[in-house]
Amino acid sequence: MSQSHQLQLQRFELKYVVPESTALRVREFVRSYLIIDEYGDGQPDFSYPVHSLYLDSDLLTIYWGTINGNKNRFKLRLRFYDNQPESPVFFEIKRRMNNAILKQRGGVRRKSVDYILPGHLPQPEHLVKQGNSKELVALQRFSQYLKEYKAVPKAHVHYLREAWVSPHDNSLRVTFDRNVLISAEPTARLETDQ
Repeated sequence: MSQSHQLQLQRFELKYVVPESTALRVREFVRSYLIIDEYGDGQPDFSYPVHSLYLDSDLLTIYWGTINGNKNRFKLRLRFYDNQPESPVFFEIKRRMNNAILKQRGGVRRKSVDYILPGHLPQPEHLVKQGNSKELVALQRFSQYLKEYKAVPKAHVHYLREAWVSPHDNSLRVTFDRNVLISAEPTARLETDQ
């Protein structure tokens, strides 16, 4: 699968809560037009685990922007998929501008997380992909928000994701997130055993 399928940096996003029976009927429909993404291919129920550590201020300023339905808002999160020491951790800014979703992210070596989270400016050697200036800029912007909001880990969200994508480009993506769990996480514990 091409690199373009791996991340949509800008998109329109619609979310629905549906019963499992409806989700299965939707799956049957979309599989006529879309293919399972590379991470779900060969997995039970076409699903893979997703872990996100959300950061916020002590006053939960970022959270309240979402709850209040602010048109222009953002989330700060660390996303990871397993416990492997060599697997990357993605520092992400997920921004809503009116009706569009914009995402910036930088893949960081897991051992660099403890250096960056306290507020140190990320360096090129912290990146998984050396020389990727877009990811370095995303990390630096993340660090700016971290300092500005005095953001610290607050919550760990975990779910199983089934994702279907266009076989031609990244213009369409349909995902099903199941078994969604959230727990308080006041530290940067990047563990999958929730």
